[in-house]
Amino acid sequence: MSTDTLTNHNAAHAEHGHHDAGETKVFGFWIYLMSDCILFASLFATYAVLVNGTAGGPSGKDIFDLKFVLVETFLLLFSSITYGMAMIAMNKGKVGGVNTWLFLTFLFGLGFVAMEIYEFHHLIAEGFGPDRSAFLSSFFALVATHGLHVSTGLVWIIIMMIQVSKRGLTSTNKTRLMCLSLFWHFLDVVWICVFTVVYLLGVMS
Repeated sequence: MSTDTLTNHNAAHAEHGHHDAGETKVFGFWIYLMSDCILFASLFATYAVLVNGTAGGPSGKDIFDLKFVLVETFLLLFSSITYGMAMIAMNKGKVGGVNTWLFLTFLFGLGFVAMEIYEFHHLIAEGFGPDRSAFLSSFFALVATHGLHVSTGLVWIIIMMIQVSKRGLTSTNKTRLMCLSLFWHFLDVVWICVFTVVYLLGVMS
């Protein structure tokens, strides 16, 4: 067997190894997301039990601004679209396209977090903090946990932009971008549940 043949064989074997490792990491990340599902399911269940425990304080109908929350929701939905475009650019091998779409995703996500912080600050300033009632405690716990996850995702996006800029679209970076994609879209789905169960039903009740 010639040297060139051996080199090509080793390169193919290494690439196959990277591919298998990437699939294993993505599978492992799916397991993590399942554990996160349990966390959010517990928070949703807690909210469902305590939603009527207002202790003479305000209910969701009294404090929720549905139009404001709709803007938040659209920001997060648009961020999922832009992240999808980043993945398309990744599959086409366009480094510049990946970072451009990641940056737009970051801006939409940052706008979402900023609006959430504003909402929390406004409620607390009005005397409707998590210590006011069981309802508000469960509300802040659920929504803030989601917001913390989004903030973590924003840090991850920045890190990936730096990694892609420095090292390009390596197999490792592609795997990390795929995991981040799962994480980001998962948060989008969770927020749709939050919007429906907490805000929409809260205003209608």
